[in-house]
This record gives sequence, structure tokens and C-alpha cells, in this order.
Amino acid sequence: MQRCLYLAQKGLGNTYPNPLVGAVLVYKDRIIGEGWHKKAGEAHAEINAINSVQDKSLLSQSKLYVNLEPCSHYGKTPPCILSIKEYKIPKVVIGSVDPNPRVEGRGIEALESWGCKVQIGILKKEADYLNRRFFTFHQKKRPYIILKWAQTQDKFIAPNQEHRKKSEIFWISNLYARQKTHLWRKEEEAILIGVQTLIDDNPRLTLRHWDGKNPVRLILDPNNRAPENSTLYKDNETAYFFNNKKNNRSNELNKFILLKPFGIKALLNYCYDNELQSIIVEGGKRTLDYFIDSDLWDEARVITSQKKIHSGIKAPRLDNQITVSEKIQSNQLDYYFN
Repeated sequence: MQRCLYLAQKGLGNTYPNPLVGAVLVYKDRIIGEGWHKKAGEAHAEINAINSVQDKSLLSQSKLYVNLEPCSHYGKTPPCILSIKEYKIPKVVIGSVDPNPRVEGRGIEALESWGCKVQIGILKKEADYLNRRFFTFHQKKRPYIILKWAQTQDKFIAPNQEHRKKSEIFWISNLYARQKTHLWRKEEEAILIGVQTLIDDNPRLTLRHWDGKNPVRLILDPNNRAPENSTLYKDNETAYFFNNKKNNRSNELNKFILLKPFGIKALLNYCYDNELQSIIVEGGKRTLDYFIDSDLWDEARVITSQKKIHSGIKAPRLDNQITVSEKIQSNQLDYYFN
């Protein structure tokens, strides 16, 4: 099962709206096949594992390990349980039960009705954590929300506006930490900021220090203050501007989305309806506090540098305990979970 989790992790950022799944086939305590779900629309982990086995006659005497319940419904691919039945795999060991209402135990019931032995809950805690985005989306009917910010040692996230040079970005974190944040962007479906961050920093919110697919960019802009000369308007990436005045497109990529009433809950309802499973919030203090005060967040990643600026915009405050810490050269990264 540990191997399943390791394989499943390889798909992070590429499988949305599908979960992360790895599968391992074992014959007489020896791995004979393995696979993972690589991309939405392509073969699932179980099928890739079965296809990797050279001698298919061994499958009827093998165990299938998979970190999430095999699917039982038709989507872009047929149900995985049909292949398990076809090859008469006699035992399936599962980490988590699939929370998707289209599955939710039906795969297990079908396998058992065909005489397959099913064992559930092996490394369940680790399996649930791996697919925390998928579970949050289906159980809480909203995206998984990650808050991210960098702060100075004296707990500021930016200098006061009058002390900033217009043409320069004030970097708090080091290059290695910034590279890691671009990896995080690759792993999530969407990235969100408030309009003031757009006005002050004119960010691109894309991947430049990592290869991968850019996240969908979400901007909270209730009064349509986003400058039309900003990079988000002019580049070739998708940007959604959430506001309380208009509902239209300025072009194929820029979309204005009317929220009535305007607020985070309406935003998250839109994301749920449009199958956006995860958001990384990289906004300013007001936007971050908006999520914290509403208790609508799941994870926070806070980078602290050794710099001190003595005055400026205070960093958000979390009452939660730090769960994990690590060093990124001279910076410290702390993880919080809600």
C-alpha cells in the first residue's frame, strides 16, 4: 500500500477532477505489475497495473492493492471493476472508500457479489490525506483551500506602499522558496488573489520556475478595479474576475463572473459547480484574512525569512498549531492544518 501511495502521488496536478490513485499487483509476495492514474481521460491506475503484467494468467492468483476504491461507473473510461472481474483477481486490498456519490461503496459491493475478497482501510489515514482535495470537494461541496504567504522575521508581508519602488517586486522569500511555490501552483487547480494585489504587484500567477500546467487564475474584484493593462488581461492564460456588477467575457480567456451576493461562499459554490477541486490563495492580508475569519481554509503554508523591515503590512495570524516545519536554505516553511 505504501507503494500505491508513492505511485499515486506522481499524478498530482494532472488528474483533476479525478483522484490520485496507484495500484500494485502481487503474486506470491512479489510485485508483478503496477501503475498509476496519470491524467484525466486516460486509463486508471488499476488498468495500467493490469496492462503492465506480462503473464496475465497470474492475475487469477494475485492480490490487487489500490489506495482508493476501484470505480464502478462509466465516465471517460469503463469501470475498473469490470477488468478485475474479467481477469478473476481474487482479492483486492483498498486504502480508502471513494466519497464520490457515483461510487461510494458500490465498487466494493460489486466485487464482493462476484466472489472477490475485499479488505478495506489499509493505511487509511495516509490514503485519505493523499486525496484530501478530492475528499474535501465531495464531502464539503467546495474546493480544498490552501493559504500561502511569505513573511519577514518581524511578521510583515510587505512594506508600506509609500516605501516600495514602483518598478520592483519586494521579495521576502529566497529563490529556492519561490521555486517551491511554483511547484505548489502546478499541483493545484486554481490560484486566487484579491484585486489590490493585482493593482500593486501586477503578478502573472503562472509557472516560471517549474514545468507543468498553469493553474486557473481567480481574482476577487467586487468593483471591477482590475487595470486593463495588467498582465492577466493581456497574456494567453485563463483569468476569472469575480465581481458584483457584470457577467460576461472580454475575450476567450478573460471571464467576468457575477456573484450575488458577493462573497467567499458564492465564489466557492461557483468553483464546486465548475469542478475546481483546489485553490491556492496567494493574496494580500485582506484576502487571506477573509478566508481565515470565515474559517474557510484547510491548509496554510507560511514562509518566514530572516529579513526585518520594522514596519509595513502585518502578516495574517493563525491560532492553529504548526504541524510540520522545514528549512528552505535561510527560510523556514511552516505547515498549518485547520
